[in-house]
Amino acid sequence: MAGRVGSWLPLSPGERSVAIEVLVHGPLSRTELAHRLGLSAGSLTRLTKPLTEAGLLVEVPDGGGLAESRQGRPSQPLDVVAESRRFLGYKITADRVYGVVTTLRSEITARCERPLTTHEPAEVAALLAEITAELAGEHPGLAGIGIGVGGLVEGRSVIGESPFLGWRGVPLAALVEARTGLPVVVENDVAAFVEAETWFGAGRGLDRFVVLTIGAGIGYGLVLGGKRVPGTHEDRGFGQHWILDPNGPLTPDGRRGSAASLLTIPSIRYQVQAAGGVERSYEEILALAAAGDPMPARVVHEAARALGVLVAQIANFVMPQKILLAGEGVGLMDVAGGTVADSLVAHRHPLAAPVDLETKVSDFHDWARGAAVLAIQVLVLGAADA
Repeated sequence: MAGRVGSWLPLSPGERSVAIEVLVHGPLSRTELAHRLGLSAGSLTRLTKPLTEAGLLVEVPDGGGLAESRQGRPSQPLDVVAESRRFLGYKITADRVYGVVTTLRSEITARCERPLTTHEPAEVAALLAEITAELAGEHPGLAGIGIGVGGLVEGRSVIGESPFLGWRGVPLAALVEARTGLPVVVENDVAAFVEAETWFGAGRGLDRFVVLTIGAGIGYGLVLGGKRVPGTHEDRGFGQHWILDPNGPLTPDGRRGSAASLLTIPSIRYQVQAAGGVERSYEEILALAAAGDPMPARVVHEAARALGVLVAQIANFVMPQKILLAGEGVGLMDVAGGTVADSLVAHRHPLAAPVDLETKVSDFHDWARGAAVLAIQVLVLGAADA
């Protein structure tokens, strides 16, 4: 179906550092690359030779004055061939599968989505294999698959627990590998999204970076020293225990005033339905709030105040250079962004530096791209601890 990436593995830690630096920030001259990594010219030559021989790095024409002269011999910048390999990324929700094809630099070149009519693991794997076969015919050179799932993932291969799918102990990577012949890496969807934004998005080049997602649940990712901090709590419902307003609304499971009860889409819909007796979509609620309908407006602005408190708490304790707010619930900012800003300021020290809060309108294909980035990290670079 597609070529594997075994010829690129394994990479030593030094080779991996060089490859990642060029992949994320390239093209780079050898002088700039050595400076960034604190290497001598000889050490850099030793590390780049196997990478160029394997075809992972290539010399490219100097289009921006990067050419340098070393002992009278010109040296061209090093870069990766982004189109040399394609990766598949999948995001599995409770009722649909979203897929993307990306380049080695995570640029999306194709998108697709399919309904998920069953949660039977073997049938879900068969659906992923069917989609993969179709995409492989249209996009040759597929090198691997990344899959993002809401839940606890063990060893980047087994779904330990996924409430949305009702799974426990499902060896999803093995099931998909057996049906596609491609290497597969599985990860919590928020973790994958954070990795993509750290390498290729809002967090690129930052030492301290936070991703906060709002949607069906609350997602949180922390990057320190330019690397995501892994946590066993990922998508284990920690938003249900992050209390923002002890007098806040109850959710169906009886929790009061938590981030989950105030900010998640199901909770906002539940509050509006409980108050008005009419079931409405999240988009309808936002539209009604924007139009000044009192009850939806009260719920939405209460959520916005809670979001401001949450962002302020994160900023106060983590002191990140940037906080990225993403997820399918970020439409809240369009309707009540001013309330969020006021609440954020009210819960910060008057002399505190402003919070760099970036909002990203994202869909599930962006989450699928995150899974593809995990595949790039693990399958190409061998960065098992990425």
